[in-house]
Amino acid sequence: MERTTVRSSNVRSVGYADGILEVEFHSGGVYQYRHVPEHVYIGFINASSKGTYLDRRVKGVYGYSRVR
Repeated sequence: MERTTVRSSNVRSVGYADGILEVEFHSGGVYQYRHVPEHVYIGFINASSKGTYLDRRVKGVYGYSRVR
């Protein structure tokens, strides 16, 4: 999946396609969150704090798997 680099102390890049939100962390881990609505992705991209948004709006809400 193609990802866009974002400004964040924790998140390196983010991609989105067909309800899959892919997040690459500076630590090297890449996770895919399933069934994420597009408005959540847009909110994530536009959030002033990507880590806070991810913690509050994505983690624990959508199923995920680690892909790297």
